[in-house]
Amino acid sequence: NSFSKTEDTASDSLEAAKNASNKKEKLADQVMQNPQVLAALQERLDNTSLTPSSYIETFPKAVIRRIDALKKLQVKCAHIEAKFYEEVHDLERKYAALYQPLFDKRREFINGEAEPTDAEAEWHSENEEEEKLAGDLKNAVVIDEKAEETNVKGIPDFWFTIFRNVDMLSELVQEYDEPILKHLQDIKVKFSEPGQPM
Repeated sequence: NSFSKTEDTASDSLEAAKNASNKKEKLADQVMQNPQVLAALQERLDNTSLTPSSYIETFPKAVIRRIDALKKLQVKCAHIEAKFYEEVHDLERKYAALYQPLFDKRREFINGEAEPTDAEAEWHSENEEEEKLAGDLKNAVVIDEKAEETNVKGIPDFWFTIFRNVDMLSELVQEYDEPILKHLQDIKVKFSEPGQPM
């Protein structure tokens, strides 16, 4: 019977521990639902956590001085970089004006507003990729006797073909974009005027 009493005592102890644990959990739940307790805990956490600036403040003054010098250098680098991009933008504007007559001519050929002269149409490629793209364009524009009779205007599906065959662009094209791209007639980049934001 002493064995039975030991089992009862162990069972009672286990039951008491479970009850105590349940009471603690209930108390913890009640405490955590109290907004004042939560606010106090949050304030305590806010005060004890190290922010980057408070972490830096733990360094010796000589190290903080070096960090401040680095910050100053970084600001100077940012100003130089900004100036660089301003000058790049100015160059882009300058060359955009030089490109524009060529882009206008391209648009005219693509949309059938003008026909190239024999000299303009003479082409000798040294680049395999250009030849492939030109071949793809030729395949897109089926030129046979019947097509010539129907008087095909410009270069059908030109921009669609470009978007599908240029790696950087083809990754962006989704299936639902294709019908829209088949109607695309021109692409333009408009640069800001000098003195205006880029």
